[in-house]
Amino acid sequence: MAGYVLAIDQGTTSSRAIVFDENMKIAGVGQKEFTQIFPKSGWVEHDPEEIWGSVVLTIRQAIRKAGIRASDIAAIGITNQRETVVVWERETGQAIHNAIVWQDRRTAGDCERMKGEGLETLFTEKTGLLLDPYFSGTKLSWLLKNVEGARPRAANGDLCFGTIDTYLIWRLTGGRSFVTDATNASRTLIYNIAQNRWDDDLLDILDIPAAMLPEVKDCADDFGVTDERLFGAAIPILGVAGDQQAATMGQACFEPGMIKSTYGTGCFAVLNTGSEIVPSKNRLLTTIAYRLDGETTYALEGSIFIAGAAVQWLRDGLGIIRKAEQTGQLADSADPEQAVYLVPAFTGLGAPHWDAEARGAIFGLTRNTGPAELSRAALEAVCYQTRDLLDAMHKDWQSDGRQTVLRVDGGMVASDWTMQRLADLLDAPVDRPTILETTALGAAWLAGSRAGVWPGRKEFARRWARQRCFEPQMDDDVREAKIRGWKDAVRRTLTGG
Repeated sequence: MAGYVLAIDQGTTSSRAIVFDENMKIAGVGQKEFTQIFPKSGWVEHDPEEIWGSVVLTIRQAIRKAGIRASDIAAIGITNQRETVVVWERETGQAIHNAIVWQDRRTAGDCERMKGEGLETLFTEKTGLLLDPYFSGTKLSWLLKNVEGARPRAANGDLCFGTIDTYLIWRLTGGRSFVTDATNASRTLIYNIAQNRWDDDLLDILDIPAAMLPEVKDCADDFGVTDERLFGAAIPILGVAGDQQAATMGQACFEPGMIKSTYGTGCFAVLNTGSEIVPSKNRLLTTIAYRLDGETTYALEGSIFIAGAAVQWLRDGLGIIRKAEQTGQLADSADPEQAVYLVPAFTGLGAPHWDAEARGAIFGLTRNTGPAELSRAALEAVCYQTRDLLDAMHKDWQSDGRQTVLRVDGGMVASDWTMQRLADLLDAPVDRPTILETTALGAAWLAGSRAGVWPGRKEFARRWARQRCFEPQMDDDVREAKIRGWKDAVRRTLTGG
């Protein structure tokens, strides 16, 4: 039986495809960046056709580099940038507008209006989410309102809505499968996470026709089969999860109390709370971690909008570095006497502040501030924001007194300097796994275990391996002083500050 598993990792700035062999080792990788579109300040879009083209290209690259045929692949798992919205014609598959990306803030006014009407409590009780432009629901409502003729066409069943996973499955299966999974559905602002269904009350408020919504499945399920003309064989799609939930499973965080944090364009920390829905009193999100065999596991999540994107800004916006890898060396050489803080609210601040109108700021600049100090400030900002998330999580979820250990993944964790500073500022150990591609691995595990070629949950968790543990080394008084400075910088940045 074919033992290879293909993971599609469709991210915010690039699409990747990774072929894993029967031993869960990487056999081939394809990757392609695609265009970021900024029509107005705070607006972020992607071209769905470009995303689709990049996915097909990278799958073919990965298969070729692995030296296999498509028929050797037992299953496909998909993980994707969440909350990004696509609406397309059921008849043709053509999108009616660019995809509106999770970072997009164009619906901030709509969210504020609904908050003023006292609706946020209802949304939070049903979805676990806050009324913020981050989530899919208000983006979808905006499209239906602003694309001519869209709402009546949607009500007639002529249009389909999906997050990126749904759009890709539709295209991969030649329009035969119109489905999503529970994790992606849970991020739309219109899905009742306790009842596991689309919520009629919320659909009415946002004026979204139910006829345009996909069927919601478990994370490991039968999502359809690819059109064999695409890759030379019909391959079953057996696993789907939003990127942060896929990383949670890839990190084998299957037990309540386990925490992972992924550092990509943004940063996302997820705490497994088991079968318990834990309402947050500290502006975190309550969400679905995964749904397997009909049983739902929940989580608390903290979302930081800007992590690796701050390093991209240093490179592409300011031009003070040529490669992202330079930041760790520069940060290490920074003047320790300079207390420079970067609050990267380029697209607002996420958890636990949720200030859509906040904008980025730098504090503590002197005549001697240069690339080294700015690099340190950008990397430390990620660490400070992670600490804010974990502090909020501990307030919502009463631990049993054991020390928190954070499992980390994503592009930024390759930097030893950043991971050491993270451990120092958290005052907690940070575990970096042997396999850093945990998001793709989680999607692959869903598909591979469903296909019967990869192990189940317990054996998969047993095989998780740590590459290095970073232990805190910073003096308590230094840590406390740095954190006081960060809190002051954030206070000054918030629109109410």
